[in-house]
Amino acid sequence: MKSLNTRKARVLVVGDVMLDRYWFGDASRISPEAPVPVVLIGREEARLGGAANVAHNCAALGARTQLLSVIGRDENGELLARLVGEKGIKASFQRDPKIRTTVKLRVVARQQQLLRLDFETQPSREVLASKLADFAKALLACDVVILSDYGKGGLTHIARMIKLARDAGKQVLVDPKGDDYSRYKGAHVVTPNQAELREVVGRWKNEGDLERRAQALRRKLALQALLLTRGKDGVTLYTGRGAVHVKAEEREVYDVSGAGDTVIATLGTMLAAGARLEQAVRLANRAGGIVVGKIGTAAISRKELFG
Repeated sequence: MKSLNTRKARVLVVGDVMLDRYWFGDASRISPEAPVPVVLIGREEARLGGAANVAHNCAALGARTQLLSVIGRDENGELLARLVGEKGIKASFQRDPKIRTTVKLRVVARQQQLLRLDFETQPSREVLASKLADFAKALLACDVVILSDYGKGGLTHIARMIKLARDAGKQVLVDPKGDDYSRYKGAHVVTPNQAELREVVGRWKNEGDLERRAQALRRKLALQALLLTRGKDGVTLYTGRGAVHVKAEEREVYDVSGAGDTVIATLGTMLAAGARLEQAVRLANRAGGIVVGKIGTAAISRKELFG
């Protein structure tokens, strides 16, 4: 597939950021205290998660990337901000002293995740309200807006953000969460996975039934397209012209963590670089297939994508 000039792409990512911490070790015995494995930790890693991982993927593909979010005024927030800066991402963080920066701590042994611990609190309304002014200003320097909703409270004003972006002539992509998609009305593309879509439209009986439900939701929300990510079965794009299914490329899967981040980041970057929607979808599908071959949340490079 022909390479696109992603260095001209300008992407604004807004949403719930988090710090992904990994403890890697060896689990070779069972605890005498309880029937659980004992993990001897050998090394630790901290990576960008949530909307920060989306921004990391955009930047790794060459896009000029801005990130807007809320973090705590704590040690994890400082580490997250430093990692973002190291990736070449221009960030605007509101620091809320009343919250702790969201952290997901994963314990991994023999390339398998044994346990995940989550630490989080929702940001205050005062901080979220002030973020709208930063958002309006950031719109001036982007082509595509990616709204990464992890349900942590950072996108309370998402309906207003979509309207501001549309009024500014920007393409808006949303990675959704929850069962109320009405707040995403007017976005250009929404990218649920199968479990997320099922929560909104109910269980489907077959492909025909799925297409009817997906298209009804797309029309109800006035979307240009709905992109359903389907894991090992690839992706399906629903537009006013019908449905286009793109098969997944055959790869060994190690970890699906953050695959949705990579898909929407690639989609947004390629659209900002001038790709047609279907071309961008095919590249995003390829990117998702590559990243699941890596352990944990990760980004892929232009070289990996275009080969």
